[in-house]
Amino acid sequence: MGGKNKKHNFFKKIVLSFITILILTIFFIAGINIYICQSVSSYIYDNPDDIPEKYTVIVPGAAVVGNKSVSFVLRDRIEGAMTLIDSGKCQKFLVSGDHGTKEYDEVNASRKYVLNMHNIDESIIFMDHAGFSTYETMYRARDVFCVEDCCIVTQKFHVYRAVYIARKLGLNAVGYIAPEINEFGKKSHLTWEVREVLARVKAFFDLLFQTKPTYLGDQIPITGDGHTTWK
Repeated sequence: MGGKNKKHNFFKKIVLSFITILILTIFFIAGINIYICQSVSSYIYDNPDDIPEKYTVIVPGAAVVGNKSVSFVLRDRIEGAMTLIDSGKCQKFLVSGDHGTKEYDEVNASRKYVLNMHNIDESIIFMDHAGFSTYETMYRARDVFCVEDCCIVTQKFHVYRAVYIARKLGLNAVGYIAPEINEFGKKSHLTWEVREVLARVKAFFDLLFQTKPTYLGDQIPITGDGHTTWK
């Protein structure tokens, strides 16, 4: 009987330890998420009329379809950015995204969409071909494109992390929640929110340890001509 009790107690301790670690992990993740969202909430806007003027509008990359067409997510970001350009809230347009291979190109798809759908001065469009993540987009905006102040246009689930990263990197950044031209389903929103919970934790540690982007390179000041970035 004594041996069975010892095994039972040992197993009980393991289960209790696991539950304790799990609870602490959940509280840790939740704490980081609450901290990030609350710390930048005053810099997030859903009405373009309320947004303070910023020199640059940044559109973080998102999926493209068949390497040619922007997804609805990316389209909404671009259209939100164009609202700010057209109203004079922003002067330069930085489109970022993944162009790591010839077969996959978010930034040229974005540029072509803008030029096909809007009458815009081509020279204000800058392209960041190595914005492989939100963190890298904001890091490169600062160090490669010499951006000092900006408005980041993206969906609500993403905007808090994007603005948090940008401000922690020293950019005078605000965020604009891109209006949904076609409303996404509840399943899509839930999936994005769940993924974002862990993405915010990763962003917290990227900033803590000052992770370097995949690429940096020579400076291309946003005050210049965007054509120099069209590769």
